[in-house]
Amino acid sequence: MAITSSAKKAIRSSAKKHVFNLRRKVALYDATKSLTKALAAKDITGAEKLLPAAYAAIDKAAKRGVIKDNTADRKKARLAAAIKRAQKN
Repeated sequence: MAITSSAKKAIRSSAKKHVFNLRRKVALYDATKSLTKALAAKDITGAEKLLPAAYAAIDKAAKRGVIKDNTADRKKARLAAAIKRAQKN
């Protein structure tokens, strides 16, 4: 249990940040999941339309520190590669 007022404030601000970070993480997962579902359903044009939204969600998560920059780059590269692979087949 926090005793000092600054420790109490740190707990409050941490709880607020936790909510925002969870929201960004869920948006990230939703965007990537919808894109991968479109690819699984062989809907390549739909997946291409979802790619900018997925990129935006990934970039926002990286910007706010929810995921690291290299992780964001890797996720974006893998999504783009998956679309390219689906176009070949």
